[in-house]
Amino acid sequence: MSETPPNTLQYRFDGPEDAPVLILGPSLGTTWHMWDRQVPELTKQWRVFRFDLPGHGGAPAHPAGSVADLTTRLLATLEGLGVQRFGYAGCALGGAVGIELALRHPERLASLALIAASPRFGTADEFRRRGVIVRTNGLDPIARSAPERWFTGGFAAAQPAITEWAVQMVRTTDPGCYIAACEALASFDARAGLGSVGVPTLVLVGSEDQVTGPAEARTLVAGIPDARLAVVPGASHLVPVEQPAAVTDLLVRHFSTAWQPGFDTATGHVAMPAAAVKPVPAVAPPQQAPVAEIAPPPVAPQQPQGRPDPYDAGLKVRREVLGDAHVDGVLAGTDAFSGDFQELVTRYAWGEVWDRPGLDRRTRSCVTLTALVAGGHLEELAFHVRAALRNGLTPDEIKEVLLQTAVYCGVPAASSAFRVAQQVVREETTPQE
Repeated sequence: MSETPPNTLQYRFDGPEDAPVLILGPSLGTTWHMWDRQVPELTKQWRVFRFDLPGHGGAPAHPAGSVADLTTRLLATLEGLGVQRFGYAGCALGGAVGIELALRHPERLASLALIAASPRFGTADEFRRRGVIVRTNGLDPIARSAPERWFTGGFAAAQPAITEWAVQMVRTTDPGCYIAACEALASFDARAGLGSVGVPTLVLVGSEDQVTGPAEARTLVAGIPDARLAVVPGASHLVPVEQPAAVTDLLVRHFSTAWQPGFDTATGHVAMPAAAVKPVPAVAPPQQAPVAEIAPPPVAPQQPQGRPDPYDAGLKVRREVLGDAHVDGVLAGTDAFSGDFQELVTRYAWGEVWDRPGLDRRTRSCVTLTALVAGGHLEELAFHVRAALRNGLTPDEIKEVLLQTAVYCGVPAASSAFRVAQQVVREETTPQE
């Protein structure tokens, strides 16, 4: 067990101290106990390291809003323990951490297993909406629906104790950390980098997984050069819990046979001891003709760079605030007549103003809602209410903004705004059955 500073993760070790380290990474909403059934067998060969996500399993609630941040915290934890190289198996969000390790820190990784994982988890809109629901209703709706996402119907019915354990595991997670983890999955997209994963990889998936199923697993196998696929029959998303023996057997076989030696980070080749370097005499032998030195090419003075084009940054912010579905719809309807206007909006409104650091996005949403009510722009108000929920405002805070507009923009304008906002809030915060 561990005491956990903000830049590290809560962890535990099991197994012999002199064995190679094998890390098991958890799924969103779970704790390290999801791996309990694998540990007895794995500790026969490895020193098993398990960790909890921030705010999960009683871990301190220091939210991590990206997979890169989670990976950095994991590596900081391992650095403090003196662990340099390790095998890694991760489930779902834990699998995303494994992909990040393989892409950014391959020298640390001896072998990799990706379970119920994907190079991109659904759509950003899906996870940001889940964050809105948690912010509005707490974690209870997500907790109650967890068994149907994680397990097959037959397993859930036959194992009520495990089903209730799953519900309580989610229910006791810190809501802010859960929302941050949703944001991490929303922004994760490793599709373009799969070809550069150079570590032996097992891709493991339950045949009945409706969250990240066999199709996503095959995408990983097709993209990763040294990857093998294992489909576990009769299992859904949380396959290590539902089919523990099958998963344990597959992990033992994979990590026993595909443990890659360390390699040089500069070349990607297996590290070899450096050849001895012969000392160079300070003065050349007198009988040798002087050798001319080749002068290095002159370094051209750096020219001052102009301001970068804000279009790409603006498009990124626009998607994060308004959602992919909305932006895709707007851009799909763009033609030669409206294209210049959409570029102007993306560069000026989103790249120049929304991307400025002077105000956070919550505050910008408050200002935007007020301005739209004042101008009577009800159509735009609807999707900016959605944006405000994504940016962290609660329905009660949006209500307060609209009450303020009743004083300064007029009761009729605020009345119309309340009708629009009420419908949007109802749509966005009602948990889907």
